[in-house]
Amino acid sequence: MFEPRPKQQQVLAYTGGRMGVSAVPGSGKTYTLSLLAANLVASSVLEDDQEVLVVTLVNSAVDNFAARVAAFVQQRGLLPNLGYRVRTLHGLAHDIVRERPALVGLADGFQIVDERTVDEIRQSAAEAWLRHHPDVVENFLALDIEERRREWAKRTQWPQLVGQIALSFIRLAKDVQLSPAEIRDQLDRFPLSAPLLEMGWAIYADYQRALAYRGAVDFDDLIRLALQLLRMEPDYLQRLRERWPFVLEDEAQDSSRLQEEILRLLVGEDGNWVRVGDPNQAIYETFTTASPYFLRNFLQEDGVVRKELPDSGRSTLSIIRLANRLIDWTQQEHPLPEVRGALAPPKIRPTPPGDPQPNPEDRPDQVYLIGRRFTPADELEAVVKSLARWLPEHPQETVAVLVPRNQRGFALVGELKKRDLEVVELLRSTRSTRETAGALGNVVRYLADPASPGKLATVYRVWRREDREDEASRPRLDAVVKALRRCRHVEDFLWPRADGEWSDGLELAGEWPEAPGQMHAFRDLVRRWQGATLLPVDQLVLTLAQDLFQEPADLAIAHKLAGLLRRVGEGHPEWQLPELAEELAVIARNERRFLGLSDDDRGFDPQRHRGKVVVATIHKAKGLEWDRVYLMSANNYNFPSALAHDSFIAEKWFVHDQLNLEAETLAQLQALCAGWLEMYEEGLATEQARLDYVAERLRLLYVGITRAKKELVISWNSGRDGELQQAVPFIALQAFWEQQDGITR
Repeated sequence: MFEPRPKQQQVLAYTGGRMGVSAVPGSGKTYTLSLLAANLVASSVLEDDQEVLVVTLVNSAVDNFAARVAAFVQQRGLLPNLGYRVRTLHGLAHDIVRERPALVGLADGFQIVDERTVDEIRQSAAEAWLRHHPDVVENFLALDIEERRREWAKRTQWPQLVGQIALSFIRLAKDVQLSPAEIRDQLDRFPLSAPLLEMGWAIYADYQRALAYRGAVDFDDLIRLALQLLRMEPDYLQRLRERWPFVLEDEAQDSSRLQEEILRLLVGEDGNWVRVGDPNQAIYETFTTASPYFLRNFLQEDGVVRKELPDSGRSTLSIIRLANRLIDWTQQEHPLPEVRGALAPPKIRPTPPGDPQPNPEDRPDQVYLIGRRFTPADELEAVVKSLARWLPEHPQETVAVLVPRNQRGFALVGELKKRDLEVVELLRSTRSTRETAGALGNVVRYLADPASPGKLATVYRVWRREDREDEASRPRLDAVVKALRRCRHVEDFLWPRADGEWSDGLELAGEWPEAPGQMHAFRDLVRRWQGATLLPVDQLVLTLAQDLFQEPADLAIAHKLAGLLRRVGEGHPEWQLPELAEELAVIARNERRFLGLSDDDRGFDPQRHRGKVVVATIHKAKGLEWDRVYLMSANNYNFPSALAHDSFIAEKWFVHDQLNLEAETLAQLQALCAGWLEMYEEGLATEQARLDYVAERLRLLYVGITRAKKELVISWNSGRDGELQQAVPFIALQAFWEQQDGITR
């Protein structure tokens, strides 16, 4: 039974108008917002055809919110699922556009492409640009690179960077609502050369043409078109305002400009809008167009009632003190004054005596800030040994190891498995229903057209999907995919003559020791799958799944998909593999609500994994909590402070003057939009990107610390070349901790 605290009661007293709520980690904001939605539904403020609209960040949060609101509504004797609607922003945009697609130039049956398809389309457009512009890279290469490394960078590193720039360019162009034609018009008016903008425009134009050919939109298009539709149709907008008289927004610190504009339109001048979030937990700026400043600015607007949820029962007093010290140090002592606003009050306040949601018993001796200089391998070994000692003594408690990047997590998982320690991965993977359906759909689509080299290349990419996460393996993956796409006669590769070689039918530049074995295995796999096409479709899907997946969640989803396709096939006996592949694609594109069995779909619950080691990125861990938390790799690469010895992941070693070409391209695009591209000065955007990244990584460290309930261990390593140093904020926290009474480190 949820018993609100006094500060939560203040939020729950809301009856209308605009309210902004700053909520610290563990303050119960989701419960509070869910109960507020239920209170509004149960009151007399809604008409029969009206709903409270709840907007949250991710799909798993939708289910979480909907379940909590339903429980609160049922406690009041009302029927669940009536009087409220819970949506992600993309889901809301989809609802808006689906009602009037023709007004924004879409057919009634328009498709939504999933992220895998988006990546493939953009990658294809980038590769086409690279083929036609092989010399553009010379404009950006550092002059002091040895020739062999220079050629390697041009061949492998530059294409990856082009893909990253294209992704950010397309996102920003859609966020500022510029079409390729509008960008082209602006470029034609600019008299000087702008190779980065020309590159971004060309890839963007090809990308949009590919979407139009499919009659499809991506998720960024959905938001852009929803806003366009609301602006175009005032009558439609008014109907939506009447339908949703109350808008409750969760995780508002991660709002983007377009999200805020859509919600402002839906709310109107005098509407009812509650925005809840924590700017100190805004950690998605690097990957999206989100910014915590939208929420911060909202909190300062006239007419906005400001509330705080500062009380948190999640962590021990020691962990709370450490998190609050990070806020104080950032604001008062960070060596760069420009980033001292990265963290701000409210600070976390422990619950008072008698609180219904009390803090765990304080254990200062269970907070470890390890200053020892580890090598990467030594740090892995130390963490694994510590877990091996801790787990047998705490079989009913939860534990997580949080890493800044996926690759570090993959390495840790390997070491844990060597020790036979049970591990649960919460890393970037293919566990979701959409991705599982997409992988199976791509293979079935090929089997329906077995002579297609492009579809065979896609099958190879599905089979070797883990290589996409490995910087060392990705160039080899891309090379094989390109070779398969150029294969004129697929049968020459799959079924070579008796005296043939493994590479028959392929034009694959370069070799590697594992190549013959790997390509033989792939060829044997495809042959077996071709033979399995004689089976009923459900048995075919299960056969593919056994070869593609190892995780129980993926296999369970495949079983569910197999049953679905069997029923579809029984209802459409005339359907063949192409139609059945399209049915999987519908699920993969997220056009149909299909609840799978993975943690990504249901929301991850640490309590279901007690006695096991959860390995997660800090980004994936947001919103979760564990009894014991390890924070690894707290060095000046993962948490830089923009000092002389720091390096930045976005600044590539082969680019002259350490330029962040991604940031420079986006700055040029913004300058082009504003009409002052001639005023653009190279390097300023790189400097600003450093400051923004430093600020975001401070917030990421704060999020990592506040995932721990009872015990916390922070360590660092010196990197692959032994040149990295302890992160400056980690040094500050360690000094603070050593000064605490009764603590010896």
